[in-house]
Amino acid sequence: MQSVSELLTAQCREALVAAFGPSFQETDPLLMPTNQPKFGDYQANVALSLAKPLKQAPRAIAAQIVDHLAVDHLSEAPTIAGPGFINFKLTPEFLAQQLQQLQQHPRLGIDSVSDPQKIIVDFSSPNIAKEMHVGHLRSTIIGDSIARVLEFLGHEVLRLNHVGDWGTQFGMLITYLREACPEALIQADAVDLGDLVTFYKRAKERFDRDEAFREAAREEVVKLQAGERDTLRAWTILCDQSRREFDKIYQRLDIKLQERGESFYNPLLPNLVELLRQQQLLVEDQGAQCVFLEGFQNKAGNSQPLIVQKSDGGYNYATTDLAALQYRIQDDGADRIIYVTDAGQANHFAQVFQVARRAKLIPDTVEVVHVPFGLVQGEDGKKLKTRSGETIRLRDLLDEAVERARADFLERLRTDDRQESEAFINQVAQVMGLGAVKYADLSQNRTSNYIFSYDKMLALQGNTAPYMIYAYVRVQGISRKGNIDLSNLRSQLSIVLTDETELILAKHLLQLQDTLKTVAQDLMPNRLCQYLFELSQKFNQFYDRCPVLSAEDSVKASRLLLCDLTARTIKLGLSLLGISVVERL
Repeated sequence: MQSVSELLTAQCREALVAAFGPSFQETDPLLMPTNQPKFGDYQANVALSLAKPLKQAPRAIAAQIVDHLAVDHLSEAPTIAGPGFINFKLTPEFLAQQLQQLQQHPRLGIDSVSDPQKIIVDFSSPNIAKEMHVGHLRSTIIGDSIARVLEFLGHEVLRLNHVGDWGTQFGMLITYLREACPEALIQADAVDLGDLVTFYKRAKERFDRDEAFREAAREEVVKLQAGERDTLRAWTILCDQSRREFDKIYQRLDIKLQERGESFYNPLLPNLVELLRQQQLLVEDQGAQCVFLEGFQNKAGNSQPLIVQKSDGGYNYATTDLAALQYRIQDDGADRIIYVTDAGQANHFAQVFQVARRAKLIPDTVEVVHVPFGLVQGEDGKKLKTRSGETIRLRDLLDEAVERARADFLERLRTDDRQESEAFINQVAQVMGLGAVKYADLSQNRTSNYIFSYDKMLALQGNTAPYMIYAYVRVQGISRKGNIDLSNLRSQLSIVLTDETELILAKHLLQLQDTLKTVAQDLMPNRLCQYLFELSQKFNQFYDRCPVLSAEDSVKASRLLLCDLTARTIKLGLSLLGISVVERL
């Protein structure tokens, strides 16, 4: 089903061709919803860009386009504003017709893309032998939401978890455990992940101050790289132990990922370095093999090197990322690769992408993009930590969100003198608590830092998950109160729009498709959050002004369908953010 903007865009292009010839068939009219009634509902900004090639005033160009527009079936007569904007005001009849199609469509009018891509989304990426902490929150839920939107639009998405499961840290940890807790390297679950984190900290302290320990750790890395059985078994146990704990978090957050850690690419690294050598990109610098970068300088003002093989023959993150990029294009067949990490890695990815392009690893047909995000801050404006200064474990953060949501719901039950089952209370607490955490993050512009506040994210008013879920529940309450199964009425009833709040709500409902396409392009989930927030506001304004169950039969039927479409849209939108709903509260 074509969106309103697509229909208007097609009409504008036909008018352009009729007015100025076929060479303007592919001209982009830059059509956008205005959200300002005095300008109409949609605005085309095309005349300004044509002023120079046509050597005419923008308003004169706009007038000629308007003369050739055939939009009587969907809009009132177009008007020209400002220097040459063309404004369209949709008719109530057209809006009702569009909503009628929407209500009978299982995907709310959103068809799968005609040219699906193979897209890899690289997100979450915790490190083995370390607990997931608040720093992993943003990558995990931003990446998941991006993947959900792309999947819904019909793309083939490979969700990759590039875990840190290789390198010097394993030499340190295995060496320390052989002394302090050898059973951890023999028996699975001999220690929990929290103990491993403590052991890792102690191993790092030893590594930094004890030369003998440091040398033993390095020898352990060599054994690991050589596949020595005892060391490899110890490494496998450590990885499995961490993986089980990660999976508990992912299951709780309803996150689906395919693990492909750094170790997966380790056998590919020598060939990658040889390829760079053959292409004459490598320069030896202080014994290391480097690619000197264009546009990056060190403090001395000299060209900065990207090290791909260290002087001792070892490799680093850049080498692994180059090999991963090569594999994802050549073996996975990716058309688009999206990396979701914190903004602090922006330079790293810019450098890796530059080297990959110079090495011709990235064809012109493949898009690689880094999706950066800011920090999660405490209410003091500093990086979110515990009172003792430790990084907050992700499971503790989620536990507290659920407990606070539970306490809020229990208080409302006491106020209303209601009794509910323990199972229902737990369900509401999980949906509200986890949804609040996800939505509070996703509703922010991901490039910015944001302040983490349980009180704000669990509030029933404002741009929060509870506000959105309550709007959904409100519609379900209407159907329960009227004893109406809305799903059985969708193909039987018709929509008639008369009240201004009905028209405003209808126009917003028709913007979901454009919103999702924008999110898929610019990878900003907050645009979907803003759409849902405004939808909930517009629905509440409609519901407060327009009686539904007490209205006359024909009006009642139309308004019931508006309510149903709103609820379905909220539920779909929240699901694409990874957020569940409840049917009642």
